[in-house]
Amino acid sequence: MKQFFQDFKEFAMRGNVVDMAVGVIIGGAFSSIVSSLVNDVIMPVITLLTGAADFSSLTFVLKAATDESEAIAINYGSFIQAVIDFLIIALAIFVMLRFIMKLTSMTKKEEEVVEEEPAGPTSEELLTEIRDLLKETKN
Repeated sequence: MKQFFQDFKEFAMRGNVVDMAVGVIIGGAFSSIVSSLVNDVIMPVITLLTGAADFSSLTFVLKAATDESEAIAINYGSFIQAVIDFLIIALAIFVMLRFIMKLTSMTKKEEEVVEEEPAGPTSEELLTEIRDLLKETKN
């Protein structure tokens, strides 16, 4: 049992697992920001353009409600709302990742410039120096 917990600890503390956990937590927080963006900023504009106050209320009734049973309906408005939410979240994540990749590539370019070492002597220059040293020792 002790080995099991030790193996689990090694697994949980690996860099990839910890990074993934941080990503999930940040993704949850980011989801609430994007949901607010969709509900409070984008949907009012779409409502103004389409005239529909809320897509989730759009349905196609297959069977009307009776005294004995509830209505059977396809809630296509909820599906449309979910698709819009997904597209906006995907776009926001794409823009964020693209921004991060540009920052990362800029940082790498700066590191590459800093890490360049001055060019050393070429093999021809070294051979010339060796020849001159040999001539001096013979004289």
